[in-house]
Amino acid sequence: MASFTKIGLKWRALVRRKGQKPQCKTFAVKAQAEAWARQIESDIDRGIVAVDPVSLTMKQVIQAYHQLRESSRPVSDTSNEHYVLKRLIEGLGDKSAGALTPQALADYCKMRKEDGAGPYTVNLEISKLGTVMRYAGIALGVVLPDAAGAARPLLNHLGLIGGGGKRERRPTEDEITAILKALSARGQVYADAVEFAAITAARRGEVCAIKWADFDEKTKMLIIRDRKDPKKKKGNDDIIPLLGKSFDIVMRQERKGDKIFPIHPQTLSKYFTAVCRELAIPDLHLHDFRHEGTSALFEQGYTIEQVSLVTGHKSWANLKRYTNLKPESLHRE
Repeated sequence: MASFTKIGLKWRALVRRKGQKPQCKTFAVKAQAEAWARQIESDIDRGIVAVDPVSLTMKQVIQAYHQLRESSRPVSDTSNEHYVLKRLIEGLGDKSAGALTPQALADYCKMRKEDGAGPYTVNLEISKLGTVMRYAGIALGVVLPDAAGAARPLLNHLGLIGGGGKRERRPTEDEITAILKALSARGQVYADAVEFAAITAARRGEVCAIKWADFDEKTKMLIIRDRKDPKKKKGNDDIIPLLGKSFDIVMRQERKGDKIFPIHPQTLSKYFTAVCRELAIPDLHLHDFRHEGTSALFEQGYTIEQVSLVTGHKSWANLKRYTNLKPESLHRE
């Protein structure tokens, strides 16, 4: 039962139910207090229980975000977002969502820096955290603090987050040869997947997702499904020509399952990073092979329009970010 107490010129409503935390709120008029109490009692009868944001852990909040996404656009287990959310749970999962402090986020960012993540990558993770807090709060029926926004001035000052500068690292021919040899020891399919990426400028997830059904042996063409696009999440299919050795690489794969390279993208990254450490190759990422493939196509004489057909870029501004030409390639024989 609800009780109502007049305090000065206002009315306080108090709702008590056995096994539930008492809820109290003050209103200007008694009618408002009564309407609020009826709503609270109705919510309790329907099993909707008020949640204290401080009692929520970040793991629970991230799980609520996952459930919210399931009803519209589920988070794929192979997507970058999946791994970002996983890292947030690992680093912040036991923290209180309602009492998340800038210092706690600074500690998380320092940990990510020690793991090798750059300011741009960490910045993306903090942005995702803000999105999670905003939408999960709606799903849970609570108002969560803008912890990401509050922490940004401190994180910027400490140099833990930042914009994405233009990356210009390209592997040398010797590095590519050494990496492919080391990867082949873990399985030829891993070396083939990386070499295919270096020729086609395809992303890690794209390489690991392509299927035999999308391969036309007669025309040497391949469909890459659902390419990354900031405006569209589905239906961004590109038909690309398999240039150079990329066709031969596809042809030598075993046709056991539906995928041409039946490996997990995370495993591919793991092995790539491991062999780079073993070979003492510094500052080289698997994604740099997209730069390598794009730049090599230009050096072979293909035009902007032709290169974009292979890489999937929709504008020169974006394509240019992946173009790091070697000066010696400008010589004409």
